Amino acid sequence: MSSPVQNAPRILQLLPALGDGGVERSTVEMVGYLRGKGIVNFVASGGGDLVTAVEAGGATHFVLPVGRKSPWSIIGNAFAVAKLIDREAIDIVHARSRAPAWAGWLATRLAHRRCRFLTTFHGVYGHSNALKRFYNRVMLRGPLVVANSQFIRDHIETVYGYPKGRIVVAARGIQPDLFDPASVSAEQRAAIRHEFGVGDGEPMLIMVSRITGWKGHAVLVDALARLADHPWRLVLVGSGNERTIANLKARIDGHSLAERIVLAGSRRDVPALLASADLAFSASTEPEAFGRAAIEAEAMETPVIATDHGGSRETVLPGRTGWLVTPGDAEAMARAIGEALASPSRLKEMGRSGRAFVLENYTTTRMLEQEFSAYRRLMDTAP
Repeated sequence: MSSPVQNAPRILQLLPALGDGGVERSTVEMVGYLRGKGIVNFVASGGGDLVTAVEAGGATHFVLPVGRKSPWSIIGNAFAVAKLIDREAIDIVHARSRAPAWAGWLATRLAHRRCRFLTTFHGVYGHSNALKRFYNRVMLRGPLVVANSQFIRDHIETVYGYPKGRIVVAARGIQPDLFDPASVSAEQRAAIRHEFGVGDGEPMLIMVSRITGWKGHAVLVDALARLADHPWRLVLVGSGNERTIANLKARIDGHSLAERIVLAGSRRDVPALLASADLAFSASTEPEAFGRAAIEAEAMETPVIATDHGGSRETVLPGRTGWLVTPGDAEAMARAIGEALASPSRLKEMGRSGRAFVLENYTTTRMLEQEFSAYRRLMDTAP
């Protein structure tokens, strides 16, 4: 643990639950970072698998259903959070989602203790009508807001008119020691490729993502159907609901690709899987706010084919670390795959460039330092 920060703020993070996702992992990472600085910190959520990680990281976790969206639930949660602010002497409430933000913002007004309010925009929220924009604007009720990419910063400024100077960009990042291709032996890679039936000289393709409609699995399958006469095997890593998975399987069967596409489910060895692959995908048909999948693959020296919108425009450098293709365009995706697989030596070169790019721009430490700078700025402002 480093020396305690002088006059360190006591921080409470709020999020709906602690399952396995980008928001949740960012919360856990901040817990460890604050503990390393000697800062007392807390998390309130509805619970989940990562509660253990939060507590192991040094934070106190409170079970509160702050993800509930009904007005009465939000009000009840606001009073509960206000009690925490007073009892635990909280200086900053940091909300990472809208319903928790409503509870947290109201709590800072209900509490007796003067407390500052901060949010992180982790995504693009629906804003098609005035009611939705009103609901979303709670994320902008503090003097500062954190954006998890340049894309989100521009979105906040353009859609809501929030001043650019009050937006702190803290792009998501990876842990270099966890996502390190040197840590995955040739034997491990061979075992993984054998597990998924990848033949000698056959490219292993991978997509790590929740299986849901907008992530673009169907587009990728349609693209690969156009390359049925090429050697390849695709591994899809991630969970989804029964209906979505059934629809995807039906699409795969419809193209007679069941023997070439593996649905691997959730895995805990993602870095090793990425290191074992030749090419990775981020095929979302709607913009990713940031998209960790791309930088995680690049960190493991695996080039990425991503869709040309959202955060991918920041994390994938066309011709250097991968390709950007038109969202939802299976033909464009197929052309990029064909180009990529035509030159294994170029893929290796891109892989090395990708890791260097990520280490320079997208590490967890860099992300946490940027987010912590918002805490420092906030403490210099009136609650």
